[in-house]
Amino acid sequence: MIPRTLASKLQQLAGQFPVVTVTGPRQSGKTTLVRATFPDLPYVSLETPDTRLFAVEDPRGFLAHYGQGAIFDEVQRAPELFSYLQTWVDEHPQSRFILTGSLHFLLMERISQSLAGRTAVLHLLPFSLEELRAAGWAFPDYETAIFQGQYPPIYDRGIAPRDFYLAYIQTYVERDIRLLRQITDFDAFLRFVQLCAGRVGQILNITSLAADAGISPNTAKAWLSVLEASFILYRVRPWFKNITKRLVKAPKLYFYDTGLLAALVGIREPREIAFHYLKGPLFENLIINECLKFHFHRGERQWPHFWRDHRGREIDCLVPMEPPLLVEIKAGKTLNWSYFEHLRYWRRTLNLPVEQGMVVYGGEQTLNTREGLLLSWRDLGPLYRRLAPAPRQGDGTMKPEEPHTA
Repeated sequence: MIPRTLASKLQQLAGQFPVVTVTGPRQSGKTTLVRATFPDLPYVSLETPDTRLFAVEDPRGFLAHYGQGAIFDEVQRAPELFSYLQTWVDEHPQSRFILTGSLHFLLMERISQSLAGRTAVLHLLPFSLEELRAAGWAFPDYETAIFQGQYPPIYDRGIAPRDFYLAYIQTYVERDIRLLRQITDFDAFLRFVQLCAGRVGQILNITSLAADAGISPNTAKAWLSVLEASFILYRVRPWFKNITKRLVKAPKLYFYDTGLLAALVGIREPREIAFHYLKGPLFENLIINECLKFHFHRGERQWPHFWRDHRGREIDCLVPMEPPLLVEIKAGKTLNWSYFEHLRYWRRTLNLPVEQGMVVYGGEQTLNTREGLLLSWRDLGPLYRRLAPAPRQGDGTMKPEEPHTA
C-alpha cells in the first residue's frame, strides 16, 4: 500500500470526534485507507445487499451489533442509518465510527441533517505526485503522468490506464448518476461529459456548452452539479480583490484526475499529448490538482483560484493566503522569459514581493531567476513548502534548501 498523506489527519480527528467521514471519488483509496488506519474496527460494506437490508430495516439492531464502533463503507447507500447514528453516538460517546462515501451531495445532505457537529469530514482524492514520488514512482515525462492519472488501481494492481478509465466511465454512468438524478439518456450525458473535458481550463460558458450538447442551459447546470457531486470535475473560481480593474467573473472547469480527462478526450497513449490541442490545459490541470490535493489531504478545504482581467492577463493558479501566492503554469520544457510576463504584471498590481510568485513548467531544471522561481514539475517541493502554513518561530523547523540560481 502506498502511504497516504491524509492518514495522520484521519487518526487525529478520530480521537476527537465520535464519527469521521471520508469522502472522495470512487476508487480513490478510501476503503484501503480507513481499513489500514483502523485495523481493529469491524469493516462493513453497505454495498452488500443483505448488509444494507439489515441497516435499512433494523437500524437500531444494526448499530447495536457494532456498538463499540465500525467502518461503514459507502454509507450513503443506507440513508436511514444517519438519524439513528446520531442518537447512538450521543448515548455512547466512547464509540467510534468511520464512514466513507463516494457521492458527496447525498452524503453531505444526510450529514447536515443528522450528524452536524458530531462528525469531521475529510476528502481523499487520487494519489498526489507527492505521494507517488515518496513511494518511489518516477515518470519518464509529464505526458506519462497526465495519461496514467493518479487512481490507485493503476499503481496497486497494475491495470493499464486505458482499460481502467474506460471501465470507470461505464461504471460511473451506470451506477452513480442513477442515485443522483433521473437521467434517462445516458448517451447524451456521456457526450456532455466529453464536451466538458474538451473545455478543461477554459472559462465556463453554460449557454455555449448546453447548445453544443443539445440540451437546455438548466439541464447543463444540473448535469454539472452531478459531475461535481460525484468528484468527476470541479470549478476553479476567479479571485476578487478590491481593485479598480474589471476582472473575469465566470469559473473554469478542471477534472479531479488527468487520466480520466485524457480518456474522455480520446487520448490513447502518452506521446499524443505532446501534439494535442489540450496539452497546455492538461498540464495546467495536473499542477492545479497538486495544489488541491496538498490541502485536501491535510484536512483543509482550500480551493485554488485564478485571476484574469478583460485584456487576458491571467494567473493560472492563485492560492488565497496572506499575501496571496501566484503560480503560472506552462507546459513548455524550455525556459522562456515570456512565462513571467503576467506574473510580473500582477505582482506589481498587488505590490507583492518576488518570492510570492513562481512559474511551474514542463522542464527538468529548477532555477531562481531574476523574475522569480522557475520550478520543474518534477520538483514541486518549493511549491508544497509555500502552500504549507508558516512554521512558528522556535519550533525547530529547518529552512529548506534553496534551488540553484540562474
